[in-house]
Amino acid sequence: MNILIIVIIITAIISFMVPNGSSNFEKYKFSVGAILQRKEYIRLLTAGFLHADIMHLAFNMLTLYFFGPVVIQGFGNIGFVIIYFGSILLGNIFSLFVYQKQPWYSAIGASGGVSGILFSAIALYPSIGIYFFFIPIPIPGYIFGLVYFGYSVYMMLNPRQHDNIGHAAHLGGAFFGLVYAVANQPEAAMSNSLYIGIMALPLIYLSYEIFVRKRIG
Repeated sequence: MNILIIVIIITAIISFMVPNGSSNFEKYKFSVGAILQRKEYIRLLTAGFLHADIMHLAFNMLTLYFFGPVVIQGFGNIGFVIIYFGSILLGNIFSLFVYQKQPWYSAIGASGGVSGILFSAIALYPSIGIYFFFIPIPIPGYIFGLVYFGYSVYMMLNPRQHDNIGHAAHLGGAFFGLVYAVANQPEAAMSNSLYIGIMALPLIYLSYEIFVRKRIG
């Protein structure tokens, strides 16, 4: 049994054992107030094993199942583990930074880790085909990435537009996956630099908004 299947099984078991609304769900989900005020830093990791419902879990695990093998082939089992859990952590740390003035903000799900896996795969193979919902033809990975980042940045910077998705965690996780791929496969990154650069344009804009214009929280 490879590491990908192990991660999927463990995540599924914990998600079913700790359902939405249970006391342990509330105890281990990502919560800005609990982390900053009570120093419950374990939530930065445990939130990645909790899901709102079966569809939330299935979507994340199916994406992980399809793109995990690409990452394992490119970076090995250890690289897969580093990207997946590093992306969960960085995604939640970035969420903590963005929403630090909103102690009521909470989130759950493995989406940060899944985003890291997805975008490390795209960094290796920018033209990898991605099927999205009911679109019958595959979308090139770098085009999907550009749209994905663009939408996530827009939603982050316009908090009144609610869609109940943790965009900060997605962006933080995707960023970790991209950086890890570039750092560990520099030759592939150089040859794919144009595609990666196009995909990263919304991230550059977000950096300007957060660090120059101070648009956070």
